[in-house]
Amino acid sequence: MNSVDALLSGDRRALARLITQIENNRPEARAALAALYPHTGRAYLLGVTGAPGTGKSTLVNELAKARRRDGQTVAIVAVDPSSPFTGGAILGDRIRMRDLSGDPGVFIRSMATRGSLGGLARATADVIVALDVAGYQTIIIETEGAGQAEVDIAQLAHTTLVVEAPGLGDDVQAIKAGILEIADVLVVNKADQPGADAAVRALRGMLNLAHPASRFPGAAAAAAHHRRPVGAGSPPPDPAAPVEPVWQVPICETVATEGKGIDALWSAIERHREHQRASGAFAHWQRIRVERQLEALIRDELYARFVSASGEQLGQAIQAILNRARDPYTVVEELLR
Repeated sequence: MNSVDALLSGDRRALARLITQIENNRPEARAALAALYPHTGRAYLLGVTGAPGTGKSTLVNELAKARRRDGQTVAIVAVDPSSPFTGGAILGDRIRMRDLSGDPGVFIRSMATRGSLGGLARATADVIVALDVAGYQTIIIETEGAGQAEVDIAQLAHTTLVVEAPGLGDDVQAIKAGILEIADVLVVNKADQPGADAAVRALRGMLNLAHPASRFPGAAAAAAHHRRPVGAGSPPPDPAAPVEPVWQVPICETVATEGKGIDALWSAIERHREHQRASGAFAHWQRIRVERQLEALIRDELYARFVSASGEQLGQAIQAILNRARDPYTVVEELLR
């Protein structure tokens, strides 16, 4: 049985081997992914992001347990930041998910960002392909979570949870550009702590500012269009099309350490899932995701070919710039020419 057939049959060892090959960018991984791609598209992708200390890993643990009680298989991809000095990563999220160890219906994989920006590892999307093909019905992606710029998850997940917690800063933390705008569901975790009510009020106030289309129906089509940024090849929204209701981002309060609020959170996630399908946003999201994936693959491949073809010339150009004999802008133009 080859690796593709083994993965389609649910072989966990074959899955682990393929993920390792994907992370190491092995040629056999690309061949396997190409063969597996027609079998994808069945899993539901849930993204979880937020600042450190909000309890993301504990929340993911409880979300997975709730899904397992419903009979669903779950895969978890926990992305940890890599050290900019050594390149290493602790990969400690699995320590907080001990309750799931030994469950044959759960697969947990920790990944290091390896220098990638945006909160995800470069190989995350390909790892999700493998998990999808292996039959996991819900895939939860937990980002590294510096909490301000980790917005790539919104291009990858069907539903994005942004996790906040009381006591981590003033109300200004709730309006960081990007991180609030990607939320499909906002979660105030540690809701039993002082300041939780104030955090909910601050978030609700910010939502009223961030999503004015909920108050002005004429802006609804534009807001729905901009919920997921559109690539260069996407058709613009049809102004003659009927205006779709804008998703009203809910705020859910949880105490993940005690399992409180998890069922209500899953209900909010399911409502968002149904809204996507009913409004047509799901098909729009799929197109954008493919565009962004192609953009990233083309960029990486072109850069790799460029470096391979002009290695010695590139080294000379770097030294000339270091010596202040050349400027980087002119060098780039010459190298591309």
